[in-house]
Amino acid sequence: MKFTLSWLKDHLDTEADANAIGEKLTSIGLELEALNLAPNPRHKFEPFLVAEVISAEPHPNADKLKICKVSIGTNEEIDVVCGAPNAKSGMKGVFAPVGTVIPGITLEDGNNLVLTKGMIRGEPSNGMLTSERELLISEEHDGIIELPNDAPVGERYADYCNLLPEYKDVEDWVFEIGLTPNRGDAAGVRGIARDLAAAGLGSLKANRLGFTGGRGNPRINVELQTKDCPVFSYRVIKNVKNGPSPQWLQDRLSAIGQRPISALVDVTNLVNLDLCRPTHVFDLQKLQGDKLTVRKALQGEVCEALNEKKYEFSDHMTIISDSVGPVSIAGIMGGIGSSVQDSTTDILLEAALWDSSDIARTGRVLAINSDARYRFERGTDPAALLSDIDIATQLIVDFCGGEPSELVVTGKIPTPLKSFELPSNFVIKRSGLKVPADQQASILKKLGFKVTGTDPMQVEAPTWRSDIERVEDLTEEILRIIGFNAIPSISLARDSALPTQSISELQAKTARLRRALAAQGLNEAYLWSFTNSKTAKHFVLSQDAKVLPKEELYLANPISSELDVMRPSLLCNLLTAAEKNQNRGYNNVKLFEVGLRFEGVGEQEQLLSSAGLRTGQFGLKSWTGDSAGKTGREVDVFDAKADAIAALGAFEAPTANLQTNTKEIPPYYHPGRSGSLGLGKNIIAFFGELHPAILDELDVKGPAVAFELFLDRVPLSKKKRGHAKRLYQPASLQLVERDYAFLVDDTVESEKLIRAVKGADKSIIADVVLFDVYNGKGIPEGKKSLALTVYLQPTAQAFTDDDLEAISNRVIAQALKATGGELRG
Repeated sequence: MKFTLSWLKDHLDTEADANAIGEKLTSIGLELEALNLAPNPRHKFEPFLVAEVISAEPHPNADKLKICKVSIGTNEEIDVVCGAPNAKSGMKGVFAPVGTVIPGITLEDGNNLVLTKGMIRGEPSNGMLTSERELLISEEHDGIIELPNDAPVGERYADYCNLLPEYKDVEDWVFEIGLTPNRGDAAGVRGIARDLAAAGLGSLKANRLGFTGGRGNPRINVELQTKDCPVFSYRVIKNVKNGPSPQWLQDRLSAIGQRPISALVDVTNLVNLDLCRPTHVFDLQKLQGDKLTVRKALQGEVCEALNEKKYEFSDHMTIISDSVGPVSIAGIMGGIGSSVQDSTTDILLEAALWDSSDIARTGRVLAINSDARYRFERGTDPAALLSDIDIATQLIVDFCGGEPSELVVTGKIPTPLKSFELPSNFVIKRSGLKVPADQQASILKKLGFKVTGTDPMQVEAPTWRSDIERVEDLTEEILRIIGFNAIPSISLARDSALPTQSISELQAKTARLRRALAAQGLNEAYLWSFTNSKTAKHFVLSQDAKVLPKEELYLANPISSELDVMRPSLLCNLLTAAEKNQNRGYNNVKLFEVGLRFEGVGEQEQLLSSAGLRTGQFGLKSWTGDSAGKTGREVDVFDAKADAIAALGAFEAPTANLQTNTKEIPPYYHPGRSGSLGLGKNIIAFFGELHPAILDELDVKGPAVAFELFLDRVPLSKKKRGHAKRLYQPASLQLVERDYAFLVDDTVESEKLIRAVKGADKSIIADVVLFDVYNGKGIPEGKKSLALTVYLQPTAQAFTDDDLEAISNRVIAQALKATGGELRG
């Protein structure tokens, strides 16, 4: 929100300077972000100096150019190449030194020319002798400005000619404040002045005078077909004469970065910024028919807005339509087809109330940021609707003349009444600051609250403060006006004993999981809990590809049209992050996240999960790789499985009992290169290569492998954990290794063989590792060879040959029984 000091003083009678006002704004919660001098129209002429042409000689390389020696009252003579036919020795002119912005020369990029040192046809030029058009004095540009012979060399041209004398000693300041979303009332200069007056920095002046009366019916009707517009007020003004607005209004808008357009448009901008009241003017002759309709758009309807962009509507967006089609994006931006021009003579002026959520949703989907949207999102004062449109009417009559009709109000103006009981001791209970009851009442009254009674006080919130919801909000209002610095600082009492451990077992296990995934080489990501519905539809845990996220998971008021639904899987945003990394040239993405996935809005449907994603090559480029500089292999399903098992182990899942299954895998995984990890029917993880079709749709370069851990499904550990670590006791005897190769059917899973071998003697077999899978030459069709290393751990004494042979026989018997295979010789 930007405004100038002079603008503020239209509403606030104060002697405070800009710095004092800035400090007070921050102290009352309207944080000052910038304070700068306002641009002064006279300042653009300050660099231009009265100069004398000492000599003007023909340019050796150009017939129409001259090399002028120019004096500006110093000992130095400046070389200037000039093409003006009237440039001659002894004349006085206007000189622009290097670095000057020339207001009358606009470049292709829209900026004004800035003079630099240069060479023109081989001769140096260090400035410019200017014409009247280059200084925006007139359209004359056939020659440079000629001044009288007595013009003082070296004096500023603006002082010599007394250009814009009304701005000579004017100094104004531009304030820029940051508004929190709840302070819609401070999106207008009058609301800011009201707060400053309540804080003791002056007194609030009476508001601007509005138009009264009006003759005749507008002869145009308005029909409201949606609850998103509870009231629509309007009047017709005929025989207006549009044109430039007064200079003071143009200066005011220019100072805050807005471009003056015409009197009619500038009035709507003034009322919007001044009173936080968006209004709009239609050219009455461009509206088709005798009725406007406020309705939901038809799917696919199009309107070209004032920013000269065409917008296509969906059926949840609100528009204003004439008998032909949309003429305005309701509450956000008008249409160019019904916009006012200099030739406009009859207008329809409207001011309405709109649902803030509807405005926010439409603005985000269409990606339109307008001043009107900014204010309607935060809320406008319903009670001041009619007085504000009367003020806008009066300004139009003052600047453009015209004959206003009667004011017509369609719909009913809401009268929100919020009343609270405020005990006199409530403030001290909540803040520790003792504020007398009469001071509390005085502050609230200055802020526009209606206060009656004594203890408790009956407080009624003003209609412009839609953010006041409870009695605690009244306390905040009192404290911010007094100043939060007045609240006493109190040290919290603290026992000398060390506090007990405050993290839960779940938090501890989650921290270990994070460390385990980081040890796997993955980088932790912190991403949004909501995602794009176009992405989310692929990651609902269902075999049915048509299943979409539940309707209740869609956000009513998303912060972006690209983040409109709660994520059903952490993979949604991890893939988006991967795509952004790849677009910046980083293809080997290694990310993981721990957070909530959402199956519904209930507390039991927001579930703790972890997910990880790898793309591209495994590891970094190395001289040991192939000729392309790669490491030798791309990421595959086994990388994802290893990551998942490492994380589950850190989370204290019983990884030794996990069963791998390749059935009932979600459709966003590759059907032949993915699997699940479970305990019986309880699936606690998916892993594998992501489906290429989904990668193509999301614009992610493959291969990409991922895992998902459903941590809410991991059974709790039955062991009681103490605070001390268990004593480490290494085995006294060395491990013994034995290798076995089994010939089994192609359909036999290696996990089944490993599990059988482990079960041969759990007290002795420490681990079983698959180290080779072979089905080439020498292996019968439909068979494969699985080679294992079995690690045996002796306990009380070393193994004898008989012990090893007995163990080996049990291993082989268990393996053959479980797989139906045979020991390979």
